[in-house]
Amino acid sequence: MSSEFDLSHPPFDLLSPEEQRKLVSRLDIGYFGDGETILDAGQEAESVYVVLKGAVAELDPKVKESDPDGGVIREYAHEDLFGAIAIINGSSRYTFRALEETISWQLPKEVFLELLEANEAFAAYFQNTLAEKARLLEQRRSEKLGGGDMSSFMLAMVKDSVLREAVVLPSGTTILEATRTMREQHADCLLVQKGDQYGMVTRTDLLEGVVLQDMGLDGDICDLASYNLLTVESDDFLFNALVLMTRHKIQRVVAFDDGELAGLVELTDVLSFFSSQSHVIGLQIERANNLEELAVAAKGTTELVNGLVAQGVKVRFAMDLLAALNGRIIAKAYEQLVPEEIRKKTCLLVMGSEGRGEQVLKTDQDNALIIADDLDWDECSKVMDKFTTTLLDFGYPLCPGKIMVSNPEWVMRESEWRKTLKNWTASVEGNGLMNLAIFVDGHAVAGNTSLFNKLRDDLFRALEGNEVFYSYFAMPLRRFSTPLTFFGGLKKSDAMDIKKGGIFPIVHGIRTMALQFKIKETNTFERIEALVEKRVMKRKFADDLAEALVVLSTLRLQQQLKVETGQASLGEGNMVSAVSLNKLDRDLLREALHMVKEFKSRMSHRYHLDR
Repeated sequence: MSSEFDLSHPPFDLLSPEEQRKLVSRLDIGYFGDGETILDAGQEAESVYVVLKGAVAELDPKVKESDPDGGVIREYAHEDLFGAIAIINGSSRYTFRALEETISWQLPKEVFLELLEANEAFAAYFQNTLAEKARLLEQRRSEKLGGGDMSSFMLAMVKDSVLREAVVLPSGTTILEATRTMREQHADCLLVQKGDQYGMVTRTDLLEGVVLQDMGLDGDICDLASYNLLTVESDDFLFNALVLMTRHKIQRVVAFDDGELAGLVELTDVLSFFSSQSHVIGLQIERANNLEELAVAAKGTTELVNGLVAQGVKVRFAMDLLAALNGRIIAKAYEQLVPEEIRKKTCLLVMGSEGRGEQVLKTDQDNALIIADDLDWDECSKVMDKFTTTLLDFGYPLCPGKIMVSNPEWVMRESEWRKTLKNWTASVEGNGLMNLAIFVDGHAVAGNTSLFNKLRDDLFRALEGNEVFYSYFAMPLRRFSTPLTFFGGLKKSDAMDIKKGGIFPIVHGIRTMALQFKIKETNTFERIEALVEKRVMKRKFADDLAEALVVLSTLRLQQQLKVETGQASLGEGNMVSAVSLNKLDRDLLREALHMVKEFKSRMSHRYHLDR
């Protein structure tokens, strides 16, 4: 039977052929009855176990039976490994018990220790964090798929792909000299150096300076330059440069290498680089002159998602790009429908997953409008109804909870918003706290963003030091249990709601801390980084928590795409079945859910949720 042992999965695929033969030759078989203890807490482990048939629970004996999870830490099913850490540590911290009749492979302790000594990669696997393990498993998955286009698409660096040499002129250069230089160099822009600072001058800047501002040809180009430049590092991902340009509606960014100017990245070059690998629709959005043309671009985002996933692009990259594109689509629709003088005194917010920049496929419309107190806009209701209908035509579904600008409850003047936020923060339960959580994820995409910034800053000040409020605000973390018993003995029809059981606790827990520590970022990953910078969260735990969110979001996206293509029923976009997962995904999901449980435990302690 030993020859049937599967060596194709981590960590056993890290062994050399000779080491694999040694392992297989020493394997034994163990049989355990329903409820039988395989390894007790405090006991020395004599074997590493790999489940062949059945299910095993890992139990914390210190946890009371009244605990919602019954002390279950993890469950193990077919091909899952346990007992290795007990050998490495000298004894088992937890109890391992068969949930049903179970058969397992058993690798003797002495053989396991010899392999650890001989193979550094094999030994490192058992000490890896979730983030490290995820990188290893993704690398293995890519190798098994023949590499695909993932490395060229996701991992292309700015310095290795489309970096252009910048034309740099010193301060004091005349407009005439600059114009001649741009023509000779066939450049659309140049950089001007003024001390340690760089500014950018484009052909349009030169033309407007001479024609509209009546500047003489002997004028200093420093007076025309824009100094508030958006920049990237030369060793940054090219994909990030694309997201940055898409989000800010710009044609180029300046690249630096450890503080030294490295060159320019042009949008046209980036789009050309990616055009053979995915359907980039940014130019379609910018060139759309009416709602009909914009609708064509909006409806292309689902095809874009399919392309990204097919090429192995990680979900965080897809989230960033789609958030930027969706933000531009929504903003441009608003610009098409709302006159400029009105836009100057209003601010359009997107909220929910769109506000956090974590939407990949189109989800329900979640938006709101802030109106300046001194603006009288009689057509507001009519225009907002049209805006909601337009987004629906673009493929953005209506929000069942009516959290949309077509609902007057989400369209208010500044003073009305201030009063409403005060009422929400005074609430200890119900819709008030839910609405506040929605607003906290708000991101301004069109209009006068200062209207939102003032409300948000006022909210930060109002809640400072209010520990009672944060205790109530964090309470929904307890609403859904973490499905740690998800892996053993399930039928194919069984599934878990990955959004409720895994994604929501991370998102809402991080949202709570972001509000408490006045973090302005709305994206959960960026909030985690900000919490690390403020020393609220340690780097190692933050990396593992972020990776857990990536794992959960990736599995959810894969399920959503099955719904989109008819491979799963409507309403099953959040439902993931353990039986349908391969071993790599099951391993990552188990580790991710363990991180969720640990995070919930820490949040319960921080905000006194067990009262």
